[in-house]
Amino acid sequence: MRKGFLTTTLIVLPVLALTVYGAGAKLGDESDGSRAVPVHLISLFDEQGWKIGPLDELVQPFSLRQSCAECHSCETISRGWHFNAPDTNVPPGRPGQPWIYVDAATASQIPMSYRPWPGTFKPEQLGISPWQFTLLFGRQTPGGGAGELQSDVPDEVMRQFVSGKLEVNCLSCHNAQPGQDQGGTTGYAMQIARQNFRWAATGSCEFANVTGSAAVQPDTYDALMGNKIKVDYLDGTFGYKDRVLFDIVREVPSERCYFCHSNKDIHKTRTPEKWATDRDVHLAAGLRCVDCHRHGLEHNITRGYEGESSASANQLADVLTCEGCHLGTDSSPPDAGRLGAPQPKHVGIPPIHFEKLACTACHSGPWPERETCRGKTSRAHGLGTSSVNKSDDALPHIIYPVFAEEQGIGAAYIGELLVFSPSGKIAPHKLFWPAFWATLNEQRVTPIKLESVKQTVGKVIAEAQLPQTGDWPSLTREQIAAALELLSSDASIQGQAVYVCGGSLYQIDNSGQLVEQKDHPAGRPCLWPMAHDVRPAAQSLGIHGCDDCHTTDAPFVFGKVEVDSPIAGESKTAEMSGFQDISPFYMKAFAFSFVFRPWLKVVVFASCGALAAVLVFYGLKALGHVFKVLAELKQ
Repeated sequence: MRKGFLTTTLIVLPVLALTVYGAGAKLGDESDGSRAVPVHLISLFDEQGWKIGPLDELVQPFSLRQSCAECHSCETISRGWHFNAPDTNVPPGRPGQPWIYVDAATASQIPMSYRPWPGTFKPEQLGISPWQFTLLFGRQTPGGGAGELQSDVPDEVMRQFVSGKLEVNCLSCHNAQPGQDQGGTTGYAMQIARQNFRWAATGSCEFANVTGSAAVQPDTYDALMGNKIKVDYLDGTFGYKDRVLFDIVREVPSERCYFCHSNKDIHKTRTPEKWATDRDVHLAAGLRCVDCHRHGLEHNITRGYEGESSASANQLADVLTCEGCHLGTDSSPPDAGRLGAPQPKHVGIPPIHFEKLACTACHSGPWPERETCRGKTSRAHGLGTSSVNKSDDALPHIIYPVFAEEQGIGAAYIGELLVFSPSGKIAPHKLFWPAFWATLNEQRVTPIKLESVKQTVGKVIAEAQLPQTGDWPSLTREQIAAALELLSSDASIQGQAVYVCGGSLYQIDNSGQLVEQKDHPAGRPCLWPMAHDVRPAAQSLGIHGCDDCHTTDAPFVFGKVEVDSPIAGESKTAEMSGFQDISPFYMKAFAFSFVFRPWLKVVVFASCGALAAVLVFYGLKALGHVFKVLAELKQ
């Protein structure tokens, strides 16, 4: 009897302890201090919470939310920076790269973001629901966010029932297996293109294969009953008690980050291949992306910009910046030189440079040339996916480096008012010029829903041949006028129809003529700061002296920024100084002073030499008089 009691106690007490622990946190939520990576040998569960086994009659895709929930607080994770964009309670921080909707058939490229960043539109303003947003851009997200929102569009409710929701996909980042397929012909991006949202994580992992497409299934299709979309787990996937081994790592390999965060430089005279260029100096030194971009269970990843702590609760927001690593903060013990970062001296550089310029102004991006170059990014151009257009002319046209004043940090909400704490520092940016059809009501420009634009403008531009390169169609002013006339005749569109492109606003005046308003506020480019690739100190601006930035034709101030437009034959540029809130005349005069500075130095040194000679001459004469007086006193 006593033996039975002891046995029961030994079994029940650990269970009770685990239950109490689970009330506050789950087994995998808190580290016990070991740097070893736990073995993830776990059971798979589908989205209904049913366990998956190799002998199931109708094999289902696994749900990471259900499979990981035994050890991890998925709700906490799903509120991280990569997933919380639709949450209006999250401070937006410094503006980042927006999602860009591109449609060459309507001559449109529009910046979108769920975060209230300057120059962007909310997807709903363009008539894009969360389900449609996921279909367009879910290819290069780790799931979650808009992918888990319930559609409120009647026609989409049934489609979402068929496609499922795009859950947070832990494997997108934390799977160390080389077979993790994000962009292949049957990988993550392709599953999303087929509307296989609930199958995407399964189809991308190394031990499963998904065939079939939800996009071609009727609204009545039931994944629990039908086999049109088939899941095959490879032999040997399931082991003891039907558990599956995942190669999960805490510290995400940089290769996983690259799928969503790669860049390609495009120069007019040369297109450097990867093998012909150097990597970011930090990566070349052996660092990984996650050495600087860190987070805890809450996945509130540090983005690494100055002042981030005003918009982020991450305790490392201040120290994981350029200054935080290289110069340190006023803390004890000292924290300068993190991860072996050298401590720069900046000998001879006037302090005003550090008040007016971000570190990235001198150290990041390509070396500035007389004219800006173009580039492609993963999120804008689908780099790494099987359907990517490899042409250098493919839309959207992203232009950089543009040395512009930073727009500040979205730190808090006051009711509906967003507070942007100013920065004022100049940093290198990427930009693109929006092009969209809109209505004008009392000087307010509002984009027209994309569906209406396709039905009207598409008819006019259909006459223009669309280049296979994915570039703009050759849009004429006559076509713009015809398209605006069609939009004005649409009863569902309220207000005067206008077209915004190349920084200008086009509208039909009372006489029926097309009128252009240049430099219209609605046509301002959308900018976001760039930080990579970082160049070493020997390749930074200023290494040749002041002339790198302070000559009368220095690209930093007087470079030409391309103004992108779909209008045929139109080629415009903007002055770099126009993005820096400074007077070009003042900067020209200031730069012109450097022409005479060598002469001034010669004059100053000559004057100093002459003055020294005079002082020495009269000093010696005075000394002679002193000796003479002393000699007379002796006598």
